[in-house]
Amino acid sequence: MPSLIRPAALCLALTAATALSGCGAEITPQGGNDDKSAPAAGGHYPVTVENCGEKKTYDKAPQRVVTNDVGITEIMFALELDDHMAGYVMPDDKGDPTSVPWKDGYEKTAWLSKETINKELVLDARADLVFAGWNYGFNEGDGFTPAALKKVGIDSYLLSESCRNGQGKARGVMPPLDALYTDLRNLGKIFDVEKRAESLVARFRKEVAQAQATALKGADRPRVFLYDDGRDKPLTSGAYAGPHDIITRAGGDHVMKDLKDTWTTVGWETVVERDPEVIVINNYGDTSADRKRKFLKSYPPLANVSAIKNDRIVVLDYVDLVESPRNPAAVASLAAALRKAPR
Repeated sequence: MPSLIRPAALCLALTAATALSGCGAEITPQGGNDDKSAPAAGGHYPVTVENCGEKKTYDKAPQRVVTNDVGITEIMFALELDDHMAGYVMPDDKGDPTSVPWKDGYEKTAWLSKETINKELVLDARADLVFAGWNYGFNEGDGFTPAALKKVGIDSYLLSESCRNGQGKARGVMPPLDALYTDLRNLGKIFDVEKRAESLVARFRKEVAQAQATALKGADRPRVFLYDDGRDKPLTSGAYAGPHDIITRAGGDHVMKDLKDTWTTVGWETVVERDPEVIVINNYGDTSADRKRKFLKSYPPLANVSAIKNDRIVVLDYVDLVESPRNPAAVASLAAALRKAPR
């Protein structure tokens, strides 16, 4: 998984009752300047947000942001912040960017690289901020970290889905859709487009609520397993990655909800024991969804798993499942698929 974890090498939700303080952002009652052509209001800055437990203050809006990976890039595009971007880094295995709601953003913004983001690239782009995440671009192994960028005068904003939770390198400190809403609100404040951010959050909440209204409930909720990739051990979603909220809000019972991490590996014996009735495939990369499906259906240990016996396999795209503005639509799409009766 480029920018997350490549499996071959290893690999917005109804939160109406959730207080804003639980979402991590320090929101103050300010209108925000949503006219992209107008100068920012003099009284807006400096502003402070909390990002992955760290309070960060901005004296002005960053002007040359480099983003890493598709979901992060589309968060910027959804907020109409392409004019604040120096470019994005993204492999070309995430689908056709010309057929998405943010087509204009992709057309206007430089595609800096299809390879791994690195310090030299962002220096060449004269970046003043890098928007990435732990294992979504940032990792100690390559020496590409917020601390390393700070030494060369480049600021960082961490994707909230990727926040380290204090238990080694395990990630996740809030429900996945809260992470999306947190980043939208934080970025709205940083770039003085708070009204735009709140409008998106309200729209996404409504979209998720509408999907929930038609979702299966109670005993009808099927057990669902997210399969990213992996043969010896499957890479899957824990409680803090996007699929958890997508599955739950869509009317499924996420069988790995007890894993306090984002994307992580488990043993096949655990999958068999929990007997998912539906398997969701994460579609991306060199291994196609069809190849993943064929593997699952032919893998002997899974032969008696309900989802395999009843051929209940659903495919969603990578960007639907990582933190991104496509998460609410993914809830609706999966809810419709789960309502279909088993064969």
